[in-house]
Amino acid sequence: MRYAMKNYFVALAFMAVLLPVACACGTPEPARSGDGDPLPGNPGAKSYKNPVFREFLVADPTVIRAEDGNFYLYATESGKNNIPILRSSDLVNWTKVGEVFTAENHPQITDKAGANLWAPDINKIGDRYVLYYSQPGENNKYAIGVASGPSPVGPFTDHGKLIGSDEIGVDISIDQFYIEEDGHKYMFWGSFRGIWAIELADDGLSLKPGAGKRKIAGDQYEGTYIHKRDGYYYLIVSTGDFMKDYHVVVGRSRSLMGPYVDRAGRDMLGVHHELVVGNGNGFVAPGHNAEFVTDDKGQDWMLYHTRLEVGGPRYLILDRIEWNDGWPEVRGYVPARSAEAPVFE
Repeated sequence: MRYAMKNYFVALAFMAVLLPVACACGTPEPARSGDGDPLPGNPGAKSYKNPVFREFLVADPTVIRAEDGNFYLYATESGKNNIPILRSSDLVNWTKVGEVFTAENHPQITDKAGANLWAPDINKIGDRYVLYYSQPGENNKYAIGVASGPSPVGPFTDHGKLIGSDEIGVDISIDQFYIEEDGHKYMFWGSFRGIWAIELADDGLSLKPGAGKRKIAGDQYEGTYIHKRDGYYYLIVSTGDFMKDYHVVVGRSRSLMGPYVDRAGRDMLGVHHELVVGNGNGFVAPGHNAEFVTDDKGQDWMLYHTRLEVGGPRYLILDRIEWNDGWPEVRGYVPARSAEAPVFE
């Protein structure tokens, strides 16, 4: 009997060790915000869990660090959120602090009445915070609008339509990205009808008179972000079915206007690229990333959205960007369930 009891307790102890390991392979247990727990074996570091925010869905994020030292994040409208504004001091713990528009001043720049605003892009131009947004229209005639305000929480004044599918000759004109280069301002945009670029006026609120569009990448991409590092421009976009196998890919160029190529030198106009992150670890269709953020240790981080099941709602996740032989990637090419947190001192 004593021998049997001893074996019983040994078995219980063995199961206690195995159960946490087994549970780690199931569906992620998302946190509303980062828990800030010390990492095992590294007691000085803080960890976080993905998703980092799930009070409501957050898709197509854009982020900026303001003069107060905080990060402000904006996302596609959902439900009653008229482009929600979230604030964080560490990229992990987020709080909603406002909305860009209200029901009373919500823009209407397409022929689709009551359409939501998608995929905002926030920038500081001069002394104003300038936010670009997209709106769907009928028959793929979408549009890009622009608003500006004195602070990251507004109040924002809408300046109306900047680019329309009919006027510019590109269907599904959405997913805009603003960048400055050598004193010039440019807009990149597009969704599965090519990635395009055009020069803007000095204030960023209109197209430069006489400017013409230029095709930068092929017809299987959307969600443009361009990152400059060590003499290269990295064109980071999303591709695939946004419900089930969406993923982030990249090409690079020595010139802002391309050509952008993969490791083998093949052009993204021919839909060639390198993987940054895709499905895995219980996350589905991760994509449409925000701007990279560099922490106080010099480490780059990427905020983007994911689903927890095919067709499920999209939530905000955070991952460290590793640079491998001059190319950005998320470790293992899959989102992390938990990881060491960014450092902001």
